[in-house]
Order: sequence, then structure tokens, then C-alpha cells
Amino acid sequence: MAVLEILEVPHPGLRAVAKPVATVDDSVRKIVADMFDTMYDARGIGLAATQVAIEQRIVVIDLQETVGEGEEAKAVRTPLVYINPELISVSEETNFYSEGCLSIPEQYAEVERPAACRARWLDEQGATHEGDFDGLLATALQHEIDHLNGVLFIDHISKLKRDMLLKKLTKMRKAA
Repeated sequence: MAVLEILEVPHPGLRAVAKPVATVDDSVRKIVADMFDTMYDARGIGLAATQVAIEQRIVVIDLQETVGEGEEAKAVRTPLVYINPELISVSEETNFYSEGCLSIPEQYAEVERPAACRARWLDEQGATHEGDFDGLLATALQHEIDHLNGVLFIDHISKLKRDMLLKKLTKMRKAA
């Protein structure tokens, strides 16, 4: 497997709209494996193919929730794959989460999104699934589907907050 380069703002590839995966085959499964390697290496919880310059509708998510306490605590990997994911419906109720993004390193902002959603997707074998999501998983799935549509989490915040966040990112890059 391989760790891929993650595109960062203002790379124009992050605004690309991904094309549907026509056939789930070994080449798609290799992309999925490489995306997981990349996401884990970057310590993220989600990654869309467009973030690694692959214009296909593929998303990987692993919330890596912690089990146990103190010295016994450890993150448990639960890798989830969504090929051609689409939102079928979203709740009227909303939640705020402090969102970050591997393509906008070390920058976070409170983003309001629907609290729950229903989605349809294909798995790594090409089987169709539908499911209901809430909490952080709903937020992460909506965030990654946005990426497939060329939308970044900073597009959901005010221009003032977005400009401040991007200014901080520029300053951080200059200091590095």
C-alpha cells in the first residue's frame, strides 16, 4: 500500500467534482487501501478521493473511537468505505461540530450541519447499502461527500471566519 500526497488549500483539485465509480474492482480496492494508509498516516478520521487527486466518488472514514480508560485506553479502528455515496435525506435538526480537514491542516471551525442523515453507497464488493447516520459519523460523512462535490468545510462558515482561518494557515506555513 502507499501513502498518497494530500492536496492542501488553495489547490484547485480540491474544487473538482468527482465522477461516479463505474465498476468496483481491484483498482478501486487498491485506491481504498491507499486512502486508508494515507488517512491513518495523517491522523485523520476521514478522507475523500479528491483530497488525494483522484476524481472518483470514494470516501473512507474511521472515527477510531477510544475504548477503555487511563493507561488501558486505546483507539479501535473501524474502517468504513463509501463508494458513490449520496445523501438521500437529512434531518431538520442541526448540530455544531468543530471541524478540521487534512487539506486545511491544523485549522478548525464550528460548522453547523444536519444532525442526522440517510445515505446510499456501494461497499468494496460493489453491493448497495442504505443507512441512517447521526452524531460524529453523520458529520464526517457529510463533510467527505462535500469534498466529492468540490465543497470545503470553510465554505459553511462566514467570510470573516474563513478569511481569519486562511490567514492563520498562511502564517503557520511561513513559520514552518
